[in-house]
Amino acid sequence: MLYFSSHNIPELQGLNFDQRMQVVRAAADKLPTPTKVGLNTLKLIIIFGLFILVARAEGWAILGYALLIAPLYLLITRPITFALCQSRLSAVRQQIFAKNEAAQTGE
Repeated sequence: MLYFSSHNIPELQGLNFDQRMQVVRAAADKLPTPTKVGLNTLKLIIIFGLFILVARAEGWAILGYALLIAPLYLLITRPITFALCQSRLSAVRQQIFAKNEAAQTGE
């Protein structure tokens, strides 16, 4: 299933936004190298395509395309990133919060 917001991912329920992003970033860092390269290549292609639209636009259309770049980029890439990381989210969440608890009890 594709999720457009980290708030809707079952493995991240009960976490605030910063904690969810920490888990997603850590899970993305643990992706295999070929998967990371593929994901980053896809992101680059999307950004390149959107910037080509802006470069070819004239007049007020430039402003319209420029305002659409960020939302479109996120709308396309976030669900893909979440889908690729989803199998690792539970394990990464447990690792991160186990380390946090150990650090708090050690102080």
